[in-house]
Amino acid sequence: MQQIAREFNFSESAFVFPSKAGHTRNVRIFTPVREVPFAGHPNVGTAFVLASAGEFGEILSSLTVTFEEKAGLVRVTIHEAHGEITWCELAAPQAFSLGKTIPVQLVASAVSLASEDIVTERHHPQVGSVGLPFLITELRDRSALERARVNISGCEALLNEGVRPSVHLYARVTDGFNIRARMFAPLSGVPEDPATGSANCALVGLLAHYSAEPSGSFSWRIAQGVEMGRPSTLMARAEKTAGVVQATWVGGTCVLVSEGVIRLD
Repeated sequence: MQQIAREFNFSESAFVFPSKAGHTRNVRIFTPVREVPFAGHPNVGTAFVLASAGEFGEILSSLTVTFEEKAGLVRVTIHEAHGEITWCELAAPQAFSLGKTIPVQLVASAVSLASEDIVTERHHPQVGSVGLPFLITELRDRSALERARVNISGCEALLNEGVRPSVHLYARVTDGFNIRARMFAPLSGVPEDPATGSANCALVGLLAHYSAEPSGSFSWRIAQGVEMGRPSTLMARAEKTAGVVQATWVGGTCVLVSEGVIRLD
């Protein structure tokens, strides 16, 4: 599986197996260089492909499937209209959790920006996770987001701090989206990802956590992949009760772009 993922060289490749624990399927996910316990878009895409191929039978309006993964159970709700799969949304397998806070100058160095480009009024650069950790950092504006570039030596400095440099940058906008984001994970074989469901689930968990509202439903329309010429639109949401983020979700539409056969001879 790792060899195949390296050959494909996509951000992630998903491999589907029969269930081991009585759920819908068992799924394993690999970047070009390592296996990860959970990822967002491979799950959305896997549900879409299997549903489109008729693996779940006839879907009338909606169906929820459950994938067994290293991070836990991933539930994906598939929506159908007029015989077509129109929308898939996953629920993150783990509750939102916060990790280390990282000095601004270290993060700025890792993405070739000035410290002044990073906003800390709401939160400092901090690790957040719903099954896969990301270093989440708010930038001052879209211009700073567009200027971000990977600096390998800066990423290695983050690794020396005990943080795997999967850096999720975001800026708040009012241009038809609520957030524009970019995700860099060069040491995991992902120079930049066009859409990162796991990172954006962690992001909305963090935003809900730091919201002044003690309880409520929160949702964001997120643009990612624009700067690399592969634009994606993600819809992410979070539920918070009595100051605690209870759950996070991310979803969107899918399009089948290719299919083929792997020959092992």
